[in-house]
Amino acid sequence: MTTDEAREFARSYVRFLESMHELAGRGEGNEVVRRVQEHVGEEGRRHSVVGRGFAPFEQVNVQVALDRWSEQPERTVVVEGVTLPPHYGPVTLQQLLHGEALPPTRLTAPELVDLPSGPGRTTACVRNGLFLVDDEARGRFVLFARAPQPHQGEPVLQLELAGLPTDEAQKVLRELDELRTRHNVYRGQTVELAPEMHGGLSVVFPELPATERADVVLPDAVLARIERHAIGIADRREALRAAGRHLKRGLLLYGPPGTGKTHTTRYLVQHLAGATVLMLSGRSLQLVGAVTQLARELQPAAIVLEDVDLVAEDRGFGPGSSPVLFELLDAMDGAAADADLLFLLTTNRADLLEEALAARPGRVDVAVEIGLPDSDARRRLLDVYARGLRLEVSDATQDDAIERMAGVTASFVKELLRRAVLEALEGEAAPDGVVVKDEHLIRALDDLLDSAQGLTRALLGVRDGAAAPGGGPEPHPHTRQAYASSLSFVAEAGPGLQPWR
Repeated sequence: MTTDEAREFARSYVRFLESMHELAGRGEGNEVVRRVQEHVGEEGRRHSVVGRGFAPFEQVNVQVALDRWSEQPERTVVVEGVTLPPHYGPVTLQQLLHGEALPPTRLTAPELVDLPSGPGRTTACVRNGLFLVDDEARGRFVLFARAPQPHQGEPVLQLELAGLPTDEAQKVLRELDELRTRHNVYRGQTVELAPEMHGGLSVVFPELPATERADVVLPDAVLARIERHAIGIADRREALRAAGRHLKRGLLLYGPPGTGKTHTTRYLVQHLAGATVLMLSGRSLQLVGAVTQLARELQPAAIVLEDVDLVAEDRGFGPGSSPVLFELLDAMDGAAADADLLFLLTTNRADLLEEALAARPGRVDVAVEIGLPDSDARRRLLDVYARGLRLEVSDATQDDAIERMAGVTASFVKELLRRAVLEALEGEAAPDGVVVKDEHLIRALDDLLDSAQGLTRALLGVRDGAAAPGGGPEPHPHTRQAYASSLSFVAEAGPGLQPWR
């Protein structure tokens, strides 16, 4: 081949590559574009693409709606998957319809993701799926469901329709939205929404431990006030509506960590008959607006917002600069007064919320302090956490323990009983099970109140020095005697053994 021939070949090859690039940019020859265009026809291509976005936790409900809608006898639906090479951003139905600025795509079997749809249940949901519809009344059109991809800048689920006039497309989307609400898998359930890495979201149907009124150790007047505002209003909703009173209410439980705010919340939500419970905490509080909208659809409902103080002043969510607390207050204000909604907030730092709550009165109607347990409450906590144990502890030892635990939290008492069981397991267990005796409870309490356990007490919600004045407790006489005996035994046995404390 001569030099001129080589140059001409090179020029021809460049023109070929440019031509192929141009064709690819227009989607010509792309099987996905061809499938969409053939299905809607020339007339369908002239209509606008109409889309609607949904919060990421609605993906399973949108899928249930699509399944119910597709089952109707007047229509036939074929589902095709659309895949892209790795690291490509999402494509839109507009691109697939007209073949413009389209990355390499191809048709495959639909990619499915298994999402929770109830306690112990899951539903297979289509990711990037084309629903090719042949409807007796409307003709042929296409729905494109695009799953949330927060790591690629698309945090919401997109449902788009092509091939119908705009008003007809809107009717179809409304039908699907009505089915999503009617068959919502969250209705009447307790649902926990938690953030994941890359901005994703997990949905869990938690199995909450059964919690009865007797399990909640609070002063009677305090518990009655909480019940009246949460459960009492729910039980009397019709009478309150007839009297022209509003049902929407906000309840704030505040107090030191470990005093039982979460425990009290668990009791309340389990006794709201027929209510949907939506639980948010930490960074998932950014979803409060969308979750409130969901709660309106599923009322009666309760929205539980735990540890609001942790993000009360956070400005890192969303495009605006408002703290999450203001977004929460706006969402609470946006709910209709007759909506049967309970906003249940907990915080360890009421001082961080007080100014904002006072500036927007009416959002939180009742604030109740969950304080440190008094001596009577500490005795009741011992009874509650000793359930299922063989507790052979004298009244004198119990009285002494209750007095020495002044200033502790419910979490502390729970841990005390666990450690007492561990102490009992160090000895010889009775033939019919572990028996917790005086010496076990005393040694466990001495260990928790030891001056070296300051951080442990702090992790259990006990303020430094609250339960151990003077820098550390005086060990019980029984403990001193047992420890002295163990030291004597070690001295006789030799250096290979060390006393356990």
